[in-house]
Amino acid sequence: MKRALLVDDHAVYRESFGLVLEHRLALKIVAQVASLEDARPWFAEVDLGVIGLSIADGNGHSLLREWRAANPTVPIIVLGESPERSARAMAIEAGATGVLEKSASLADMIEAIQLAWAGESLLPPQEMIDLLRMASLRRENEYAATETLNRLTPRELEVLQVLAEGLSDREIGDRLHISTETVRTHFVNILGKLHVSSRIQALVFAVRHGAVQIRPE
Repeated sequence: MKRALLVDDHAVYRESFGLVLEHRLALKIVAQVASLEDARPWFAEVDLGVIGLSIADGNGHSLLREWRAANPTVPIIVLGESPERSARAMAIEAGATGVLEKSASLADMIEAIQLAWAGESLLPPQEMIDLLRMASLRRENEYAATETLNRLTPRELEVLQVLAEGLSDREIGDRLHISTETVRTHFVNILGKLHVSSRIQALVFAVRHGAVQIRPE
């Protein structure tokens, strides 16, 4: 009997889906876990992996890469929550055999598992190539963004972080113990280094690439 591992941080979904798979397919769910740490002991022990991209101690892409390195041949099917092609591309690049939305029908999920067991591709070759090309381009863009953000000084990043709280120039100056004129000078330098034309664009760029956090009130 085939042995499968389910990894997802939504316990109700994970447990319900596991029961259905055991009922409909000749497989045994040997473990249902919510984290990469708990998944590691099973990497070499199962014939199939079914994972969500949301896990308790990281993201599914890191789990995919580590699992694929430990067990290059096991089929791993990702159940995603985003229909965006970029999310599918990142999962395929990280080592997923195929990607299905969690809203997919049970019949589609079972068919995907059966194809994976048979060693069949879940995607046409051209679509696979297109997704890998998209993932590569995204990685290059992220590298370029990181290099751009690295031009900012620690103080300039601090100014952007305080801007994320919605403060005025005077309030930013008071917070950082600098003059309003110095705050404005920092913003001029930030816009020039990031090649953007407004503070909002600078803030959006920094948040999108993880240099600034929008903190809950």
